[in-house]
Amino acid sequence: MYLKILVLAALLVMVGFLFKKPSNDRDWNTDQAVLPYAEINGDLASIHNIRNFTYTSADDYIPAYYDKTFDLSKLEKVYFIVEPFGDSQYAGHTFLSFEFSGNQFVSISIEIRKEKGEKYSPFKGLFKQYELMYVIADERDVVKLRTNYRKDRVYIYPVKTTPEKIRSVFLDMIGRTNQLRDKPEFYNTLTNNCSNNIVEHVNKIAPKRVPFSLKYVFPARADELAYSLGLIDTDLPFLEAKAKYLVTDKALQYADDPEFSVKIRED
Repeated sequence: MYLKILVLAALLVMVGFLFKKPSNDRDWNTDQAVLPYAEINGDLASIHNIRNFTYTSADDYIPAYYDKTFDLSKLEKVYFIVEPFGDSQYAGHTFLSFEFSGNQFVSISIEIRKEKGEKYSPFKGLFKQYELMYVIADERDVVKLRTNYRKDRVYIYPVKTTPEKIRSVFLDMIGRTNQLRDKPEFYNTLTNNCSNNIVEHVNKIAPKRVPFSLKYVFPARADELAYSLGLIDTDLPFLEAKAKYLVTDKALQYADDPEFSVKIRED
């Protein structure tokens, strides 16, 4: 009798899992309550709801957003940013930052979209517990949050590529951002996370440029993979490059500098 009840309960859970649908209509955590979107008109990309919170701790902040129009013809560089979680060799986060002429920077970070009270769990992330969100943010928000308040190591690597490919990746990520605003998706720890979405964007522009690797499934070491594929714009040995592009100390030093993004990139 008890075995039948357990089997029935398991079947009900399985049915619920199979039929659960993603939604943009939930009681979202404040830092992920507002979805960004963009309008493209020729060379102009008008981005709405760029997040630029002021933090006093990792969980306390003053919300702020702004809109900005970027000239795509002035898109110069893209950076691959890696944040290992604590001392983990596996868990981490990756995202991209784009640099336009005139020292203009904007980041696109692919994250879970948490409801109020939710915490991230890699295990729960396998079972349709979180929606996926593309956060478009100022580096004074999305970088400084990680370096100054979460106290994580953050590495900002310049990517070796062409302006045409940078533009294509940027537009593809903007397109996905707009798509998620209209058609939400579930995050998945293994198949729909930060790093494998970046790989998908890159491989649309350069097919098979990034082969399958556990280093982007578990992204704390994704920089090793990028380096081995020649994607990082450096002639240094990997460990020297890793030391050079670690920005945590500089982010602490220049936390209140209006040229934060420039300062953390200085040698």
